[in-house]
Amino acid sequence: MASVTFRDESATGRALEEFSVPGLPERISARELVRLRVREEVARHNASPTAHFRGLVKPTDAETELNGYRLRTTRRLDWERQADAAEAAFARNGFLLLVGDRQIEDLDVLIDLAADPVVSFVKLVPLVGG
Repeated sequence: MASVTFRDESATGRALEEFSVPGLPERISARELVRLRVREEVARHNASPTAHFRGLVKPTDAETELNGYRLRTTRRLDWERQADAAEAAFARNGFLLLVGDRQIEDLDVLIDLAADPVVSFVKLVPLVGG
């Protein structure tokens, strides 16, 4: 069994936030890792719901703010809906997925967590006025 550290990073590589999840298989697809990360962050939110959500993707009816999203009402989130939104965000380059020193470009790629236990996410912000 392996442990993975999920890390959010700035575009310059500065670590913003991280958490670890133990007890994972040594080989897992990038898709399963993204969904696992979202399930874990939603579970943490739902354990003690607040109006602020720090997650990979914006929940429905939320506003983006510094370091997260402000929910219109304090509520529990649906992890599957958030995971589907994360997959869609990945497909439209909403964030980069980095494992070790390589960028993952396909969610069906298998990742060896024994060799690369740190998975980094870099949210990409569209330029305004382009």
